[in-house]
Amino acid sequence: MQQWVAEIAYDTPSGPKKTTETFYLPSIDDVRHSVVKKGGFVLNVRPHERSPLERLLARSTWWQVQLLRGIQFRSTATSPGVALWKIIQAETNPRRQNILAPAREALSRGLGVIDALKALNIFDHGTLAILAGSERANRLVEGIPHAIHSITQKRKNARAIMGTMGWLAFDVFSIVSSLWAGKDLVLKWFRENPPTDPEELENFTQVVGRLELLWDSLIYSSTALGVFMAWCVFSYWINRGKKDWPTARMVRRIPLIGGYLRDLAFADSMSAAARMLRGLVPINDTLEQSSEASSSPDVAQYWDESLADLSRGVSLGSALDRAPLVRSERLELAALSDLEQVATVMESIAEMRSQAAKTKHSMIVWLAFAITGLFLAVAFGSAIYALTVMNVSMDSMMGGLMQGAI
Repeated sequence: MQQWVAEIAYDTPSGPKKTTETFYLPSIDDVRHSVVKKGGFVLNVRPHERSPLERLLARSTWWQVQLLRGIQFRSTATSPGVALWKIIQAETNPRRQNILAPAREALSRGLGVIDALKALNIFDHGTLAILAGSERANRLVEGIPHAIHSITQKRKNARAIMGTMGWLAFDVFSIVSSLWAGKDLVLKWFRENPPTDPEELENFTQVVGRLELLWDSLIYSSTALGVFMAWCVFSYWINRGKKDWPTARMVRRIPLIGGYLRDLAFADSMSAAARMLRGLVPINDTLEQSSEASSSPDVAQYWDESLADLSRGVSLGSALDRAPLVRSERLELAALSDLEQVATVMESIAEMRSQAAKTKHSMIVWLAFAITGLFLAVAFGSAIYALTVMNVSMDSMMGGLMQGAI
């Protein structure tokens, strides 16, 4: 299903009339068929595209929360579908009207409120999973607060990831800029102050050549790391909404970063599952929606295998007791004896995974800081070593550099 914008011509008593209408249909052929049924002639059909400002507004967590709260408040006197329709009809902002247009088309075609929210293409998989599970249990109004909590929690996780990426980018920039600036100064000074003795000159040329090779290796490796990070950010941006692609698999193989992303995914899915159970969503639907909500294949596989075992008659605790959960988490699940305890245990696991993610985040930051220091220590330490090999004092080198800078 997709939103289309069509330019249509109609025959009227006063002559041909040209209008622009929107449709929420699977393909262009369906749009043309719908226009013909209405007695019109299709002039042009194109996919609906949001402006950059509209995309930014649609992805705003603040606006997502306000939309869900509006549905919740209006659903006290009517159904959620009618509540969403009233919100759309009452909207006067042109940009928001354009964002809400797919939902209006979906509702006008008789689709449900969950299909209309999916048509907006603004909510992530986890939020839609909570809403869909609550709607299946006929408790959508009670599930909306849990979906709002999920949105705010994921916003915090996104900020943590962006902070980590920002720190790593700053480290790479510091390394590259320091090495580039230092290389020109140090090697220039060496080349301008060669020894006069032929034997010492040969040794001098060899040492300076090795020093330049080492600095080039450090510069190129750090630059390659920066390019890889930029590509990862770009790849995650263009593939947002997908669950798996080559760059994501490559990033998950990085030991510390892969574990950090896995902990965040488990924390999100466990928390979402707990909130669905609090909303009285059936356990089978909870496991199914938790799998669909997770963007990590490992986490999605965990929920799929747990649901398969539960469908075969395995007890809930035994079905959930599996890798990649750690021993302490599996002990909590294995001890389950009452369905009412499941939500509490899942919330506990989500909290433990969140703490583990925070620990790994700190380790990544400190490791990046250590790598920065190591690169710079190797670079400038090698320059100092070259001075000692050639029996040149550090004071004379710094004096020469200062004079060159002046």
